[in-house]
This record gives sequence, C-alpha cells and structure tokens, in this order.
Amino acid sequence: MGFKLISLFLLLPLLILTILSEADQTMASNKKPNVSQRNRTALTAAAVGGGGKEVMKGRKQTSGCNLFQGKWVFDPSYPFYNYSTCPFIDGEFDCLKFGRPDKQFLKYSWQPDSCTVPRFDGAAFLRRWRGKRVMFVGDSLSLNMWESLACMIYSSVPDTKTTFLKRTPLSSLTFQEYDFTLYLYRTPYLVDISKESVGRVLNLGAIEDGADAWKNMDLLVFNSWHWWTHKGVQSQGWDFIRDGSSLTRDMDRLDAFNKGLTTWGQWVDQNVDISQTRVFFQGISPTHYMGREWNEPRKTCNGQMQPLTGSTYPGGSLPAASIVSRVLSSMRTPVYLLDITTLSQLRKDAHPSTYGGDGGTDCSHWCLPGLPDTWNQLLYAALSM
Repeated sequence: MGFKLISLFLLLPLLILTILSEADQTMASNKKPNVSQRNRTALTAAAVGGGGKEVMKGRKQTSGCNLFQGKWVFDPSYPFYNYSTCPFIDGEFDCLKFGRPDKQFLKYSWQPDSCTVPRFDGAAFLRRWRGKRVMFVGDSLSLNMWESLACMIYSSVPDTKTTFLKRTPLSSLTFQEYDFTLYLYRTPYLVDISKESVGRVLNLGAIEDGADAWKNMDLLVFNSWHWWTHKGVQSQGWDFIRDGSSLTRDMDRLDAFNKGLTTWGQWVDQNVDISQTRVFFQGISPTHYMGREWNEPRKTCNGQMQPLTGSTYPGGSLPAASIVSRVLSSMRTPVYLLDITTLSQLRKDAHPSTYGGDGGTDCSHWCLPGLPDTWNQLLYAALSM
C-alpha cells in the first residue's frame, strides 16, 4: 500500500504537466489566424495542380494568414518604383506627372494583423514564372492593376528587353529574357455585348466573344463591377439587356451583375483546367465620391492626403462584394478571392482626383505608383502560400 501511494505522488506532477501542456496547445490552435474556406480550397487545389512546388514555397510565412484583415502603416521604403522611369503608366493614373503636389499617399504599406506580407521581388517573380503567361481580364480596374504589376516587375529588371503591345481588347507585355508575358484583355462586363436588330445588347447568359483568348493561361485574374453601375447608353455601352428570352431596357444592376457573374462562373467551370491554370478574382474596388461614408459629408476623394485609421470602413460593406463571394462559393473550380475591398475603402487618399490628366475628378481609379501596387503585393503573397 505504501509503495502504491509513493508511486501515485511521483506520477501526480507529471500528470498535471501533461494536462497543462495539452491545454496550452488547444489555446494556441484556437488563436491561429483564419483563411476563408474558399481561399483555402483554392490554395490547396493549386498546390496539387499547376506549380505545386512554387505554391508551397514560403508557406510557413503566410499559411493560415488572412492577408486582407489589417491596417495601413507609414512605410518610408515605399513606393516600389518611380513613376518617371516606368513607361507603361496611362495618363489617367499618372498623378504625379499631372501635378499632384503631395506624396505622402505613396508611403503606406498594408500590414495584416496576423502575419507579415513578403516584399515584392520582381526578379524572383520572373524566375519563378519563366515561360509562363499571366492574364488580367476585366475593365479599367484590371488595366490599373496590370500596369501596376508591369511597373513593379520592370523596376526590378530595368535593363531586360521587353515587347509592349497596347491594343483593344488584347494588350501584352513580354519580358523576353524570361519568356514571360503579362496580358490584359479588356471586357468590362465579362459577358458579351452583341449587335441585334434593336441595337447593342448586353447578354447576361453569353460568353463567346474573345473568350478563347483566356484559355491556356497559367494564371487568370478576373474583375468586373465598375461598369455595371454606369447609366446612360453612351456611358454603359449597350442599349438593351438580354436575360434569357427576355429583352429589357434596364433592370436592377445588382441583379444583372449576379446573373452575368454566374454565367462567368459557369464558363470557368467548363473551360479552365486547374491542373494548368490558377484562377483569381480581383475583388470589388470601391469609389470615394460620397464623403458621408467616412463621416465627411461634404467631401470627395479630392484633397484627401492620408488613409482612414483602423481596419473597418464606416460606410460598411459593398453589396457587389457579397455577390462575388456567393458566386465563387457556388463554383466547382477553386477561385482565390483577392479580397481588396475593405483595405481599398480605407484609401480615400489614393485616387487621381483632379490629377488624372483629363480635367475631371476621378474617385474610381487609383494613382500609380499607389494602391494597386499593394493589390499586386498581396497577389504575390497569395501565390507564395
């Protein structure tokens, strides 16, 4: 009996230590940062599909991290490039060239709450994507992001030979030494605008015109929404909307966007081979025309010189972003959502405003260098996960 009691007293501390250790492990696992199931699925599929070795590289740094939840911090190492040395920037984004006097908007980096974003390395990107083809598909926000990535890469290898073709709807930039091409395909609605007897018709159920150009890419980055809000036949680019057999002058734009994006999702499911091609959706880019959204009711983006503080936008979420999430969740193909909406909502200071070269006030697009460089840095991080 005495021997058993002694043995029990000797084992009791070990038992307590074991229980405490297991509790600590449970608490630690509960604190792990969360990634949306959609993006986790997309990353997993990419790892077992095309470029698996590339995907796994850097996994320790970013795996499990929500890249899109965080805050803006001042960073004197920014921007990534000088506007005057990048030959690919359109005038509408070239804010410094057209006289924007303040430069503080260039000096902010995005800091996720739960991890560090790897700094973009254009030379490393080219080595990793040697012989590959990347295409942005969408509207002028796709153009914004495409030109940003072109400048970010070019600034890392300024002496390399390039071939630059700017056309409609397909433009390209090839870095010859690396046999790497960056494409842009302009199609603001993703679905077709076709000519019928009544005029130009936005067909919510059809993607045929030019979509063959999207096939056989190594990376596709899609985007749409900006044009769905345009009103007036000149601005919107069509006269009627076709929804199945129904032809109408107009309809609720969110409903139309949902139907058009659903058609896009079906096209991706039927035409994209995920063993070869990785698919991203750029996310909804916000505007800053209504100052009441950030508690400055009489203001727009004009004259704004710094981001909003914190990690939430006073104006709340965008309904179009919910539609994107719902459509992506319904697809068979794993699509990574580059969820740039909230972090971009915080950047009321980053638009061209009156410095876009056309004499108007632009609170829809973004200066280059500027915010789209962060979108591409997050794309770079996601591709490294």
